[in-house]
Amino acid sequence: MINFEEELKKFHPSLEIEDAEDAIYNHDLTDMADVLIGMIREAKNSEEQ
Repeated sequence: MINFEEELKKFHPSLEIEDAEDAIYNHDLTDMADVLIGMIREAKNSEEQ
C-alpha cells in the first residue's frame, strides 16, 4: 500500500516548472483591456490637437 505521507516528503517540484512559473508571472502581457485603454488615450489625444 502507498504511504502518501512518505511520498509527499520525497516530492520536489521540477525546476522547469518553477522557471516557467517565474516567466509567466513576471512577464508583462498586454491584454484586451490594455489595448482598449491605449486606443481611448490615443483618441483623446487626437481630439485635443
